[in-house]
Amino acid sequence: MSAANWISAFLEAQVAERGAAQNTLAAYARDLADFTDWLAARGGDPASADRSDVEGYLVHCDAQGLAKSTRARRLSAIKQLYRFAFEEGLREDNPAVQISGPGRDKRLPKTLSVEEVDRLLDAAAQHGRNASEKLRNGCLMQLLYATGMRVSELVGLPLAAAKGDPRMLLIRGKGGKERMVPLSPPARAALRDWLVARDQAETLAQSRGKPPSPHLFPSRGKAGHLTRHAFYMLVKDLAVKAGISPDKVTPHTMRHAFATHLLANGADLRAIQTFLGHADVATTEIYTHVLEERLKELVLDHHPMARD
Repeated sequence: MSAANWISAFLEAQVAERGAAQNTLAAYARDLADFTDWLAARGGDPASADRSDVEGYLVHCDAQGLAKSTRARRLSAIKQLYRFAFEEGLREDNPAVQISGPGRDKRLPKTLSVEEVDRLLDAAAQHGRNASEKLRNGCLMQLLYATGMRVSELVGLPLAAAKGDPRMLLIRGKGGKERMVPLSPPARAALRDWLVARDQAETLAQSRGKPPSPHLFPSRGKAGHLTRHAFYMLVKDLAVKAGISPDKVTPHTMRHAFATHLLANGADLRAIQTFLGHADVATTEIYTHVLEERLKELVLDHHPMARD
């Protein structure tokens, strides 16, 4: 079996057995393609590679200046490929099984203050080429902050999840896992207003022979809904409009703000884990460190004994 067939079979298994998301599959495919290209340049392939080849590839990645997180992710993909090959009988050994990864740099996630989030929400409600677009942008940001959704979950929301003035939103996350997240009153109001504008636009589109869209945030693009990239660029524009550095704001920053603000106001860590769709509470615990750092800053900035 060729290297391309190895990777294809491995990716198919990730979908069938683990329900891997498209973004995960794309990352595996890129990382494994880079590994096989490196082997091919040296006259090798995954079938004949040994431990020294895998270690040599990691040294190559380090020499390229790749971040620890990138190198760790590539090694993880290689390990999983060889575990699959061993279990399927494609190889009699696993050359990567005893190789330790470089670890990951432990960086606290960037977050925003409540005042900064308020400015972003106000900017979203005023940003757009027309009234309908302003309602859509306001709804997007209100839902993002109210639920802490991942950007792919937000832009891909089906219309069915939002009908009937819901107090809870059904979100389909990684691996097809579903979770329920409550909506705040401002988010519900923004959603109601957007649905009215959206239904009017859909009625007009259907009168012109266009099929109805199943998405809450439809688009004329190939995906049928607003893309992650388009929303990313929208958030950058909103940051400028709100007077916040664009470098500080991404859709994922709003997810961090959601979790950090909940924790600061006494929410239970397990509840935040459920809202975010984390499989392991250890992933959620990083927000306790974010809060600790913020408290340290407050003491150093405002306590009289901390002043020079």
